[in-house]
Amino acid sequence: MSQSQPTQNQSDLDPLANIIRSMVNPLPEDVVTVKKAFTFALRAHQGHERLSGEPYLKHLSETALILAELGAGGPTIAAGLLHDTIEDVGVKREEIVSEFGEEVAFLVDGVTKLGHLKYKGVNRHNESLRKLFVAMSEDIRVLLIKLADRLHNMRTLSHVPKEKQKRIAAETLEIYAPIAYRLGIRKINRELEDLSFPYVYPKEYEEMRKMLKERHSDRVESLEKFSHSVQKALAKEGLTKAKTEYRVKGLYSLYKKYLRYDKDLEKIYDVSAMRILVDSIADCYRVLGVIHGRWRPLPRRIKDYIAFPKPNGYQALHTTIFIGDGNIVEVQIKTHEMYRYSEYGIASHLYYKENGRNKNVLAWVYALLPKSKKANGTGTVKSKDVPKWISELATYEEPSQNQRLFRERLTSDFFSQRIFVFSPKGDVVDLPIDSTPIDFAYSIHSDIGDRMTGSKVNGKLVSLDTKLHNGDIVFIMTSESAKPNRKWLEMTKTSMARRHIRHQLGKLRKPDRA
Repeated sequence: MSQSQPTQNQSDLDPLANIIRSMVNPLPEDVVTVKKAFTFALRAHQGHERLSGEPYLKHLSETALILAELGAGGPTIAAGLLHDTIEDVGVKREEIVSEFGEEVAFLVDGVTKLGHLKYKGVNRHNESLRKLFVAMSEDIRVLLIKLADRLHNMRTLSHVPKEKQKRIAAETLEIYAPIAYRLGIRKINRELEDLSFPYVYPKEYEEMRKMLKERHSDRVESLEKFSHSVQKALAKEGLTKAKTEYRVKGLYSLYKKYLRYDKDLEKIYDVSAMRILVDSIADCYRVLGVIHGRWRPLPRRIKDYIAFPKPNGYQALHTTIFIGDGNIVEVQIKTHEMYRYSEYGIASHLYYKENGRNKNVLAWVYALLPKSKKANGTGTVKSKDVPKWISELATYEEPSQNQRLFRERLTSDFFSQRIFVFSPKGDVVDLPIDSTPIDFAYSIHSDIGDRMTGSKVNGKLVSLDTKLHNGDIVFIMTSESAKPNRKWLEMTKTSMARRHIRHQLGKLRKPDRA
């Protein structure tokens, strides 16, 4: 053997070492599976190159590395390494089953099917989106692999022909980034948005970049001084373990707020933000007290997402304060566990042995894993544990003549901004912005919607077309004799409510039969 051969082998194994180093609490069999998948992918993609000229294995390794950093287990990371073997190099599914088992093959097959869905405009887009959600509802890990795959593709988008760049970036911005957000994976969501922004909106990107650059150095200097002051104030109160970090808002996130606030940057208070991480919920509230005791908060800018988490599970205390040098800073106070969830969302619960032996995972994550016939009993959780927003979209149906409206309604239901309102008992209901009491009633139960006679919002009688806002407490009045009204269709925001209303109206039109 020549002297150069070991060096080449060592070079090939470097990405594998990075993947294994990044895995969260891997069991020995996880490591064995990942090593075997890496070797299999290396052999299967021999001579296969990316548009950049790099070996294709580079893309597979980076996809697997992202999954490892998210905390995924051995089968998911292995599937990340193998996700293009069926589609691109002709490996048979049966061979994946033989080498790695049905679970890994199921994941690879799921990603392969999603790979067939291309962004080709509104006409074809609707069915692609439906299939995407069906795949999500079968196994959330399929979607995580696809998100990791898309993230690395976006990191290397400059190597793609220019005529394809905008289409891929637009698809990313419109579909994948919002899905990552709804799964709570802000780490991926932010990067997908910022990578897509310059391709989809080049002029606006340049405008925001220049605006932020003009203020950046001053803001960073101000944040550094503020950080030192915060650390001193917390230490004085015995909170010596608190960790402080600061950041300037990402460009695309800033751009979206810039549009919402009439293109007035002065109205955006979280351009600069500080994160304070502590060990317990009690310490979160202690830190808030210290901050408010030392700096003056802005009115109506204190948000308790610990008592009332966001619909995607996000928890933190937020307050916006004047820091004394003319700048305003948003302060986010979280436990370390909350921070991990805010960055990784559902993926933060995936560091478990994926055959179900370790129960350190949300119940509904198990509900989204393959059913028992595919993966050894991991699908034992009842469908009620699956998040409503996934299961409803996965089963969404409309008459064929309304297919062209599917994408528009999906956008309004899923990709739009969300609000959360409360029942009188304090239950949180997640709805699209501009939803009405009718949407609220049907989101609670179709029977409540069908029997609704009126509603109260925050204790006051309101009309049924009243738009609901964050934090509203909604009480629905019902009567056994009440029936839906055709006018309700014009007052609703959610497709679910419209579907139930149409169903009831159809039943009312049918004559009774003896």
